[in-house]
Amino acid sequence: MSNPYPLKRGRKMTVTLYAQPYDMDAHGFYFKSFEDYKSNSGKVRNAFGQVVEEFEIQFIDGSHLYCDFAKSYGVNQANLKPFFEAIEDWDDDQKRAFIIAVGECGYSFDPETVDTDEFDIDIYWLNSLKELAAQFVEEGLFGDIPERLQFYIDYDAIARDLSADYSETVIAGDSLIYRCA
Repeated sequence: MSNPYPLKRGRKMTVTLYAQPYDMDAHGFYFKSFEDYKSNSGKVRNAFGQVVEEFEIQFIDGSHLYCDFAKSYGVNQANLKPFFEAIEDWDDDQKRAFIIAVGECGYSFDPETVDTDEFDIDIYWLNSLKELAAQFVEEGLFGDIPERLQFYIDYDAIARDLSADYSETVIAGDSLIYRCA
């Protein structure tokens, strides 16, 4: 996968999450890091003074990519630390690969050991399967086609055939074509 629009380095993206207590007699809190969560979660008490231990984690603010990533990650109390580590350590292409592999292809993952390179998927920065068909013809995947015959190629038919193995998605406004193995 080659991203034609790489994220500029040095720009730190943030997310804001909300810990919504399952206890209806307690108020939650906003947080932007695992450390914020740890320091605030032990302070939440319900109307009867009891410590609240269980929270629903809700995505509140951040880029569209981070929103899609949080949804695919299934962010919750149990995986908050690795989620924030992935937000910090992974580049945007790894996040997109994760979103497609887990959210679209149904791959499972262990938050403690997930490696996006282990997902067997192909991703293309294209707007349609017809563009993928044209790229495959240009790359010679259908053999050498004489220049005089290239005007007669039915890219729509090739795109229909490719749709058996490839799918289209939009992640954070970017159109992508992918194939799960």
